[in-house]
Amino acid sequence: MPFSISLTVNGQPNSIALDDPRVTLLDLLRERLHLTGTKKGCDRGQCGACTVILDGRRINACLTLAATLDGSTVTTIEGLAEGTELHPVQAAFIACDGLQCGYCTPGQIMSAVGLLSEGHAGNDPERVRELMSGNICRCGAYQGITQAVLEAGQILSQNNTAQSRENGRNAA
Repeated sequence: MPFSISLTVNGQPNSIALDDPRVTLLDLLRERLHLTGTKKGCDRGQCGACTVILDGRRINACLTLAATLDGSTVTTIEGLAEGTELHPVQAAFIACDGLQCGYCTPGQIMSAVGLLSEGHAGNDPERVRELMSGNICRCGAYQGITQAVLEAGQILSQNNTAQSRENGRNAA
């Protein structure tokens, strides 16, 4: 029996009819919404290639049933950049050579965005490696990935500080 869910994906509201309650968020994104940036790696929640942000938290899309997401908000790699301006994490991955073959890169970037927004990274490389441990890079670009997360964290922190100062001036 088909049923519908409402889901906001990358800022766009969607009403989606599901005919199978076993459809995962990953398959919905790739096959129904044609957002192929989110990758299907292991399809078992072990590699992190399918990481997206769901209601502000990073999750493995391959383990999440779409039927449970009515009213949720999802951000994928396609939703990070604003026009032609890359998200600071995307720019840092490029600047720090945080990728090689690129297959894991969307999941790595989404995980980095999530952990930075959670405020857990700080400036400790070991902590970043631990927090990113759910994302596997077969090419071994971990040094560049760690450096990119640290650099993006500094940029985002500076941007937040500048925004706070600006808001303070506007309030006065």
